[in-house]
Amino acid sequence: MNPEEMHMNNDQNQENVNVNHDEKVENSVNDGAKLSDDNQENTANGSSDMNQMLQDEKDKYLRLYSEFDNFRKRTAKDRIDWMQTASKDLIISLLPVVDDFERAIKAMEKTEANAQTREGIDLIYQKLMGVLQKSGLQAVQSVGEVFDVEKHEAITQFAAPTEDMKGKVIDEVEKGYMLHDKMIRFAKVVVGN
Repeated sequence: MNPEEMHMNNDQNQENVNVNHDEKVENSVNDGAKLSDDNQENTANGSSDMNQMLQDEKDKYLRLYSEFDNFRKRTAKDRIDWMQTASKDLIISLLPVVDDFERAIKAMEKTEANAQTREGIDLIYQKLMGVLQKSGLQAVQSVGEVFDVEKHEAITQFAAPTEDMKGKVIDEVEKGYMLHDKMIRFAKVVVGN
Protein backbone atom coordinates (compact mmCIF):
# COMPACT_ATOMS: atom_id res chain seq x y z
CA MET A 1 0.00 0.00 0.00
CA ASN A 2 1.15 3.33 -0.84
CA PRO A 3 1.07 6.16 1.65
CA GLU A 4 -1.99 7.69 0.04
CA GLU A 5 -3.96 4.52 0.36
CA MET A 6 -2.84 4.18 3.89
CA HIS A 7 -3.93 7.69 4.64
CA MET A 8 -7.35 7.03 3.08
CA ASN A 9 -7.61 3.83 4.95
CA ASN A 10 -6.82 5.67 8.20
CA ASP A 11 -9.43 8.30 7.38
CA GLN A 12 -12.00 5.58 6.71
CA ASN A 13 -11.14 3.88 9.95
CA GLN A 14 -11.39 7.20 11.73
CA GLU A 15 -14.84 7.78 10.23
CA ASN A 16 -15.94 4.30 11.23
CA VAL A 17 -14.71 4.95 14.76
CA ASN A 18 -16.53 8.29 14.85
CA VAL A 19 -19.73 6.72 13.54
CA ASN A 20 -19.47 3.89 16.00
CA HIS A 21 -18.78 6.37 18.79
CA ASP A 22 -21.75 8.52 17.76
CA GLU A 23 -24.00 5.45 17.65
CA LYS A 24 -22.81 4.41 21.08
CA VAL A 25 -23.41 7.89 22.51
CA GLU A 26 -26.86 7.98 20.92
CA ASN A 27 -27.66 4.53 22.26
CA SER A 28 -26.46 5.46 25.75
CA VAL A 29 -28.51 8.69 25.65
CA ASN A 30 -31.58 6.68 24.58
CA ASP A 31 -30.88 4.11 27.29
CA GLY A 32 -30.43 6.92 29.84
CA ALA A 33 -33.73 8.45 28.82
CA LYS A 34 -35.41 5.05 29.16
CA LEU A 35 -33.79 4.58 32.59
CA SER A 36 -34.86 8.07 33.60
CA ASP A 37 -38.47 7.31 32.59
CA ASP A 38 -38.32 4.01 34.48
CA ASN A 39 -36.85 5.74 37.54
CA GLN A 40 -39.59 8.37 37.45
CA GLU A 41 -42.23 5.64 37.28
CA ASN A 42 -40.52 3.73 40.10
CA THR A 43 -40.16 6.91 42.13
CA ALA A 44 -43.83 7.74 41.58
CA ASN A 45 -44.84 4.21 42.52
CA GLY A 46 -42.46 4.21 45.50
CA SER A 47 -43.75 7.59 46.61
CA SER A 48 -47.37 6.47 46.51
CA ASP A 49 -46.41 3.26 48.35
CA MET A 50 -44.56 5.30 50.97
CA ASN A 51 -47.53 7.67 51.36
CA GLN A 52 -49.87 4.69 51.78
CA MET A 53 -47.56 3.13 54.38
CA LEU A 54 -47.31 6.46 56.20
CA GLN A 55 -51.10 6.81 56.21
CA ASP A 56 -51.48 3.24 57.52
CA GLU A 57 -49.00 3.91 60.34
CA LYS A 58 -50.78 7.15 61.27
CA ASP A 59 -54.08 5.27 61.37
CA LYS A 60 -52.58 2.55 63.59
CA TYR A 61 -51.13 5.21 65.89
CA LEU A 62 -54.46 7.03 66.24
CA ARG A 63 -56.30 3.80 66.95
CA LEU A 64 -53.75 2.75 69.55
CA TYR A 65 -53.84 6.18 71.18
CA SER A 66 -57.66 6.12 71.32
CA GLU A 67 -57.66 2.62 72.74
CA PHE A 68 -55.16 3.62 75.44
CA ASP A 69 -57.16 6.76 76.29
CA ASN A 70 -60.34 4.67 76.68
CA PHE A 71 -58.45 2.19 78.86
CA ARG A 72 -57.12 5.01 81.05
CA LYS A 73 -60.61 6.52 81.49
CA ARG A 74 -62.16 3.11 82.24
CA THR A 75 -59.56 2.25 84.87
CA ALA A 76 -59.92 5.68 86.50
CA LYS A 77 -63.70 5.19 86.67
CA ASP A 78 -63.28 1.67 88.04
CA ARG A 79 -60.84 2.93 90.67
CA ILE A 80 -63.27 5.65 91.79
CA ASP A 81 -66.12 3.12 91.96
CA TRP A 82 -63.92 0.71 93.88
CA MET A 83 -62.86 3.38 96.37
CA GLN A 84 -66.47 4.46 96.91
CA THR A 85 -67.71 0.95 97.55
CA ALA A 86 -64.60 -0.55 99.18
CA SER A 87 -66.21 -0.32 102.59
CA LYS A 88 -69.55 -1.63 101.36
CA ASP A 89 -69.30 -5.00 103.11
CA LEU A 90 -68.31 -3.40 106.41
CA ILE A 91 -71.14 -0.88 106.23
CA ILE A 92 -73.68 -3.59 105.38
CA SER A 93 -72.53 -5.61 108.39
CA LEU A 94 -72.93 -2.52 110.63
CA LEU A 95 -76.54 -1.83 109.53
CA PRO A 96 -78.06 -4.31 112.05
CA VAL A 97 -76.11 -2.52 114.79
CA VAL A 98 -77.61 0.80 113.64
CA ASP A 99 -81.06 -0.83 113.70
CA ASP A 100 -80.45 -2.03 117.29
CA PHE A 101 -79.38 1.46 118.34
CA GLU A 102 -82.58 2.92 116.86
CA ARG A 103 -84.72 0.31 118.66
CA ALA A 104 -82.90 0.97 121.94
CA ILE A 105 -83.46 4.73 121.63
CA LYS A 106 -87.19 4.19 120.93
CA ALA A 107 -87.48 1.80 123.88
CA MET A 108 -85.77 4.26 126.21
CA GLU A 109 -88.21 7.00 125.20
CA LYS A 110 -91.15 4.83 126.30
CA THR A 111 -89.64 3.92 129.66
CA GLU A 112 -88.23 5.99 132.45
CA ALA A 113 -84.57 5.36 131.78
CA ASN A 114 -81.77 7.32 133.30
CA ALA A 115 -81.37 10.59 131.35
CA GLN A 116 -77.59 10.29 131.32
CA THR A 117 -77.74 6.74 129.92
CA ARG A 118 -80.17 7.81 127.22
CA GLU A 119 -77.96 10.80 126.34
CA GLY A 120 -74.84 8.58 126.20
CA ILE A 121 -76.50 6.05 123.88
CA ASP A 122 -77.81 8.89 121.71
CA LEU A 123 -74.29 10.40 121.44
CA ILE A 124 -72.77 7.06 120.46
CA TYR A 125 -75.52 6.59 117.86
CA GLN A 126 -74.90 10.08 116.43
CA LYS A 127 -71.13 9.44 116.18
CA LEU A 128 -71.69 6.11 114.45
CA MET A 129 -74.14 7.65 111.98
CA GLY A 130 -71.74 10.56 111.35
CA VAL A 131 -68.93 8.18 110.44
CA LEU A 132 -71.20 6.14 108.19
CA GLN A 133 -72.57 9.25 106.48
CA LYS A 134 -69.02 10.48 105.79
CA SER A 135 -68.46 7.13 104.08
CA GLY A 136 -71.44 7.86 101.81
CA LEU A 137 -74.30 6.11 103.63
CA GLN A 138 -77.75 7.67 103.25
CA ALA A 139 -81.04 6.53 104.76
CA VAL A 140 -83.94 6.15 102.31
CA GLN A 141 -87.09 8.04 103.32
CA SER A 142 -90.09 5.76 102.87
CA VAL A 143 -93.17 6.62 104.96
CA GLY A 144 -95.64 8.65 102.88
CA GLU A 145 -93.67 8.12 99.67
CA VAL A 146 -95.08 6.38 96.58
CA PHE A 147 -94.05 2.70 96.57
CA ASP A 148 -90.95 2.33 94.37
CA VAL A 149 -89.55 -1.13 93.59
CA GLU A 150 -86.11 0.45 93.14
CA LYS A 151 -86.08 1.51 96.83
CA HIS A 152 -88.71 -0.53 98.67
CA GLU A 153 -89.49 -4.15 99.39
CA ALA A 154 -93.19 -4.68 100.17
CA ILE A 155 -93.72 -7.05 103.08
CA THR A 156 -97.49 -6.77 103.14
CA GLN A 157 -100.41 -4.59 102.07
CA PHE A 158 -103.06 -3.07 104.30
CA ALA A 159 -106.11 -1.03 103.58
CA ALA A 160 -105.08 2.61 103.19
CA PRO A 161 -106.30 4.84 106.04
CA THR A 162 -107.13 7.57 103.51
CA GLU A 163 -107.73 7.66 99.78
CA ASP A 164 -104.52 9.59 99.06
CA MET A 165 -102.39 6.88 100.81
CA LYS A 166 -103.28 4.20 98.22
CA GLY A 167 -100.12 2.94 96.56
CA LYS A 168 -97.97 4.73 99.13
CA VAL A 169 -95.89 3.44 102.02
CA ILE A 170 -97.91 3.36 105.27
CA ASP A 171 -95.27 1.97 107.63
CA GLU A 172 -91.58 1.11 107.57
CA VAL A 173 -90.48 -2.14 109.23
CA GLU A 174 -86.78 -1.79 108.37
CA LYS A 175 -84.95 1.25 106.95
CA GLY A 176 -83.38 1.15 103.53
CA TYR A 177 -79.93 2.57 102.84
CA MET A 178 -77.97 3.81 99.85
CA LEU A 179 -74.20 3.99 99.53
CA HIS A 180 -73.09 6.64 97.02
CA ASP A 181 -76.41 6.50 95.13
CA LYS A 182 -76.44 2.68 95.01
CA MET A 183 -78.97 0.71 97.01
CA ILE A 184 -77.30 -1.57 99.52
CA ARG A 185 -80.45 -2.47 101.48
CA PHE A 186 -84.07 -2.07 100.38
CA ALA A 187 -86.51 -0.62 102.88
CA LYS A 188 -89.01 -3.23 104.12
CA VAL A 189 -92.36 -1.48 104.04
CA VAL A 190 -96.13 -1.88 104.37
CA VAL A 191 -98.04 -0.51 101.37
CA GLY A 192 -101.52 1.01 101.39
CA ASN A 193 -104.10 -0.79 99.24
